[in-house]
Amino acid sequence: MAEMEAAAGSGAGGSPEDGTGSTGSGWRRPHGPLQRYYGPSAAEAAPDPADINGPHFDPEVFLTKVRSECPLGQLLAREAALGREIRALDSDMQTLLYENYNKFISATDTIRKMKVDFRRMEAEMDDLAANMAAISTSSARVSAALQDRHRRGAQLAGTGGSWGGLGSLVEVPGRLRRWAAPGAEPARALRCHARARAVLRHYRHLPSFRAIEDESHAIMAELAQRLRARLRDETLDPKELTECVEMLLQLEEPPEELCEEFLSHAGARLEAELAALEAELPTADPSGAAATPPPASDILDFVDRGSSAFVGSLCLLAASYRSLFEGRPGAGDGRLEAFAATLTTRYFELLERRLALERGLGDTSLLVRALDRFHRRLRALLELLPAAGAEAGAALVARAARERVDRYLRALQTFFLGCLGDVRQALAAPRPPGKEGPGLPDLLATLASSILGQLKAVLAYVQLFTARDVAFASLPYFKGEFCVAAVREGLVVAFVRWLCRTARGFADGPAERGAPAAPPALLLLLARLCLDYEATTISYILTLTDEQFPPQDTGPAVTPGPALCAEARGAAQRLLDHYVQVQGAAVAQMLRKSVETRDWLGTVEPRNVRAVMKRVVEDITAIDVQVGQLFEEGVRRAQSSDSSRRAFSVYSSSRAPGRYAPSYTPSAPMDTHLLSNIQKLFSERIDIFSPVEFNKVSVLTGIIKISLKTLLECVRLRTLGRFGLQQVQVDGHYLQLYLWRFAADERVVQGLLDEVAASAAHRCLDPVPMEHSVVELICERG
Repeated sequence: MAEMEAAAGSGAGGSPEDGTGSTGSGWRRPHGPLQRYYGPSAAEAAPDPADINGPHFDPEVFLTKVRSECPLGQLLAREAALGREIRALDSDMQTLLYENYNKFISATDTIRKMKVDFRRMEAEMDDLAANMAAISTSSARVSAALQDRHRRGAQLAGTGGSWGGLGSLVEVPGRLRRWAAPGAEPARALRCHARARAVLRHYRHLPSFRAIEDESHAIMAELAQRLRARLRDETLDPKELTECVEMLLQLEEPPEELCEEFLSHAGARLEAELAALEAELPTADPSGAAATPPPASDILDFVDRGSSAFVGSLCLLAASYRSLFEGRPGAGDGRLEAFAATLTTRYFELLERRLALERGLGDTSLLVRALDRFHRRLRALLELLPAAGAEAGAALVARAARERVDRYLRALQTFFLGCLGDVRQALAAPRPPGKEGPGLPDLLATLASSILGQLKAVLAYVQLFTARDVAFASLPYFKGEFCVAAVREGLVVAFVRWLCRTARGFADGPAERGAPAAPPALLLLLARLCLDYEATTISYILTLTDEQFPPQDTGPAVTPGPALCAEARGAAQRLLDHYVQVQGAAVAQMLRKSVETRDWLGTVEPRNVRAVMKRVVEDITAIDVQVGQLFEEGVRRAQSSDSSRRAFSVYSSSRAPGRYAPSYTPSAPMDTHLLSNIQKLFSERIDIFSPVEFNKVSVLTGIIKISLKTLLECVRLRTLGRFGLQQVQVDGHYLQLYLWRFAADERVVQGLLDEVAASAAHRCLDPVPMEHSVVELICERG
């Protein structure tokens, strides 16, 4: 019931918190005049006849709504609430009426008092205006009476001042001689001479003043000679040089001569600073074979010395030159710009030589800080000399950054080769009994994570070149070309492509003489690595690179991700094909030797399966386990229920062994040849060296095809006796018993073995096959 009362109260009168209720202690109903003046609020714009506080309130609508929505208990509670609200409104109205009444009475008293006070103030202002007019009249009469006397006094004061100034000119030569003496204060002498020079020139037509002027000129000429001699002093620092030239300019010495001497003296000092920097660099051997190692100082120290000494002195020189010779004839014809360009070019060359010594990776943050300080000081110099090599300085920073990126690329390549060496060592390490080494999945995971971690670390180091607190990062090169051409294309894409080429080189490149061939397990591992790169790693690396080094819309073109993925997949395909060829060749070599080294005419009646066939099955089983560690199973064609018990015919395929077997007789060899040719016409063509798919079944099928095709070709070149044919029959049935489960389609194995049997029968001098039950017994026993 309490909740229903609250709901009814909120619907009709609102809550005290939002100011729409009527029971809160702090609530005040809006006054009618104020509401009419300011207008209704946005919430009151829409008329609501059920709003008891709104201007469009309709009692009948409100009562109808309350009766329809509230039960009797809520209606009674609402009636009591309305009563309380009415009483509260009456109390508020009385309080408001009382407060306004008191304020109206106070305002009436204040207005009555203001009327009395303003009448008194108007009378006083009239009296003040009359007094001011009288004062102005008296002041005008006094000024008119004293005007003539004031004019005569001013003339007498001017005449006295002139006589006093002319009298002080007599003391000028003595002061100049005292202040211009060696070791005295030449600046005071120059100021004194400057003040007296204009007056002496004005009155030089008088003999006495001409003598004073001549004596002053002689003293200042002697001072100029001493300043000239001091200007040629090589130990003069830049501040003393500037003061000396400034005093000579005040003595009206030729600006063009002073400009030459100023630049010559400053140039000698800057050349000495450049020579000190060059002394830290290695000196090349005249034969060009060796060089003296540089002092033990890092690139940051070198740049600091160059910036504080050479660049700082050049900035001070430019500022002094501008303050001394700006606007003077013969000194503003570009001499300073040409002078500074020559020195900055040499400084850039020295810095370029020092950067070339950073052959190792070292601390990239140190290099970035050094380049940042160089760029900041160069930017301060360019504010004074805009043509002092801005493009050359920016190009130097860009080349240093690109060179460091190239070194990181070579470091990544070296790291990958080192990881491959570790993998090869792990694959070739002997395995003591009971101690299994890391499997191929572990080696692959370690190799992939190591490469990816190293690449991430390199990107983090390279990202220092584009940090926000680095001044040269605002250059257009680092906002566009560096991110795309240097990092994305020159580092990431180049490394991925090199990795794919290097991996593919184990399959494509001819092996050097004496160089060990890549182990098959390494080919398989690299194929899986390239396939993983094609599936996920390349996309992840490119996304990470684009996030850390966002390319510009108008920047150079980028290599699309699908193109890189295609290269990785091509490398994986070539490696897997080569793995199949290597493993197939190894198995085929065993079969070839077993066929070529046996006397098939003089062999005895077979009683066992030859050991080489057992070795072939063992090797194929080991390859199956090896490939299964890295690749999925794959899809096999549905096998027949009697695959392991199929008859192995020496006359035809398993499709119709009973049809052609009775017709074979030793006196009809042509019939056997004919049957073999007919069999080939109706059998499916088997592509021995077709590309394999990325699954275990396809890989094993390719190896089996190569092995059995080799066996077939070797049998075709042999001449067999009766027991030789029977031995081939036993061996073929043994292979068929075990190899069909590794192939994607058992018919491939059956077809090749049928061809082997048919070729053996065709090459047999006494083709009498062994009973199939005997063959099965021998194979089961073997």
